[in-house]
Amino acid sequence: MMNGCAHPRGKTVAGPAASAGGVASKAKTAKVEKEPAARPEQGKVMVGKSFRVRTTAYTGTKNAIGGRLSHGSVTSAASDWSRFPLGTRFRIRETGRIYEIDDYGSALVGTHTIDLAKTGKSGVNAWGVRWVNIDIIKWGSPRRSLEVLTPRVKYRHIRPMVTDLRAQTEGVPSQFHRIGL
Repeated sequence: MMNGCAHPRGKTVAGPAASAGGVASKAKTAKVEKEPAARPEQGKVMVGKSFRVRTTAYTGTKNAIGGRLSHGSVTSAASDWSRFPLGTRFRIRETGRIYEIDDYGSALVGTHTIDLAKTGKSGVNAWGVRWVNIDIIKWGSPRRSLEVLTPRVKYRHIRPMVTDLRAQTEGVPSQFHRIGL
């Protein structure tokens, strides 16, 4: 079974290693799976945008920023931070649940898959692999993602995210100054 987290922490994953049983076989879904997901462009406002994404589930205790995985009103999720940056908050339309990206996984790099934190193996197995519609509530920070990932660049799965994030943040000031009107 593949580990879907940033560091080996004994997480259980239903995703890239278990995707065969969970993908719907409807023709409409198959068409959506072949379409490339929209890639956010630098400078565009992502709040209020919607995406159709592949989701998987995992369980564990710690996230990539050193905190505990959250299972409250806002649940932790993992992604390729160059696609959905650290701090991105979104709602899954089909369930109404709100998630926030605070973790990443080696199996997620280069994909538009989002891994949803669950409290146990039964939750992971019940979720399986699903295509869902998400609405962005708050777009995360590519710059903050880069700050967290840069010291970890020695790991092979981190390098592609860092390269993409550097391209996204190139020319963007690190601080914005408020102009009094």
